[in-house]
Amino acid sequence: MSGSSGSGRSAFVLTASDQSAAGTRGDASGAGVAERLESLGFAVERAVVADDQAAIEDALRGAAKRHPLVVTTGGTGLTPRDVTPQATLAVVDYEVPGLAEAIRAEGRRSTPFAALSRAVAGVRGRSLIVNLPGSPKGALESIEAIVPILDHALETLAGPFDHGTTESDPVGASTAEDAD
Repeated sequence: MSGSSGSGRSAFVLTASDQSAAGTRGDASGAGVAERLESLGFAVERAVVADDQAAIEDALRGAAKRHPLVVTTGGTGLTPRDVTPQATLAVVDYEVPGLAEAIRAEGRRSTPFAALSRAVAGVRGRSLIVNLPGSPKGALESIEAIVPILDHALETLAGPFDHGTTESDPVGASTAEDAD
């Protein structure tokens, strides 16, 4: 899949990290994910917040008003400060579990520890929110896991919501009963 530059696509990359927010560690995962999304044709806005559920929720709500794609890095592990999944679940309208499953499956190809990720994905309004791990390598592997389906997901969310009405959609031959 290649991005369509100039298409007006935008994304927000939010890093949840106490150390990055305090300025004691750089934000390599956020920078790497932003660079990859830019290579796919997205205009990218970035922010860093501490591992604080309320701060993450606020950032996600604001980002979802401005961007069709919101990606987080960090805070998906097992420690008590890893609260990104809780914050995401608090703001999404519904989950998209297949994305998180694809991310974990791809991660397990590199390390069995990927199974410990609590990352989630979901939709708020017409924005897709996806949690990625905080390690730069894990974040990049995770974004690659969803690149093949990212355009379709965003196009579906953007609407119109009338599946099966375009000639260019080979799956579009389905009937209304198939959509139920």
